[in-house]
Amino acid sequence: MAIAQKLLLTPFGLTEAHLSRALGEITSHGVDDADLYFQYTRSEGWSLEEGIVKTGSFSIDQGVGVRAVSGEKTAFAYSDDISEASLLDAARTVRTISASSRVGRAKVPARRIASSRSLYQDMDPIATLDSTAKVKLLEKVEKLAKAKDPRIVQVMAGLASEYDVVMVARADGTLAADVRPLVRLSVTVIAEKKVGGVSRREMGSGGGGGRFGLAYFDDAQIAQYVSDAVTAALSNLEARPAPAGQMTVVLGPGWPGILLHEAIGHGLEGDFNRKGSSAFSGRIGERVAAKGVTVLDDGTIADRRGSLNVDDEGNASQRNV
Repeated sequence: MAIAQKLLLTPFGLTEAHLSRALGEITSHGVDDADLYFQYTRSEGWSLEEGIVKTGSFSIDQGVGVRAVSGEKTAFAYSDDISEASLLDAARTVRTISASSRVGRAKVPARRIASSRSLYQDMDPIATLDSTAKVKLLEKVEKLAKAKDPRIVQVMAGLASEYDVVMVARADGTLAADVRPLVRLSVTVIAEKKVGGVSRREMGSGGGGGRFGLAYFDDAQIAQYVSDAVTAALSNLEARPAPAGQMTVVLGPGWPGILLHEAIGHGLEGDFNRKGSSAFSGRIGERVAAKGVTVLDDGTIADRRGSLNVDDEGNASQRNV
């Protein structure tokens, strides 16, 4: 909480009292719910290709979003100017969503710090390595990949770091904050072979990361990412066309989230179930998947990129079965 206040409130002359005032402006018009969402994000990226640094980027984004909910309607306003004036202006904008004629300063409950988890360190990963060391890390990736097999003709490596700080203030008095470090190392290689005088090129990728500092990418981790990328590219060189037609799709443990999201994810969202328009409405406690299939949505695994201490509404993350 101290880091969030230092970055998101103090530099702009704001206190918790200002947050309560803004929320009071919204709830005075009889809305059902309201919240303020402050965010500060610092990002850095490096990419290396053909032995040289192709791009280097650095950005800082910050701002505040104000939301109000009234019945089935939601209003949202935002500003990248974090100030009392902008906050109150946004609050007075979103409160117009309510059809209530009740007007008057509403009493906002006293601020209470929301319970949260401690799944990762509140570090700034960008500062965990200097620029020279970051470039050397990418050069190491390229050297390892080309040494793996003479058929590797091109290597592209990228290193991304992000320092994200958020604060959420809700109309019910909840105040939550989170500091979210995030890093990723990406490796893409191109393998080439000639068959009958004709060149064939295929690509393979590897990489990973999480909520760590950049020291996470030690020699063993880098070697694993490179091996994954090279193995994929060389396998693709020998690949034959896949059979066409309708067939069973098997999802293994790991990262099937996109397929799950498109197949059933929207139907599991709260709004559709609240309205009764989902195929899963009113079926909590029932088995809705094939026998033997269990889907876990776990936001509590330490240091994973999909984990959060608190979500963007100030709730502690959970392990949902």
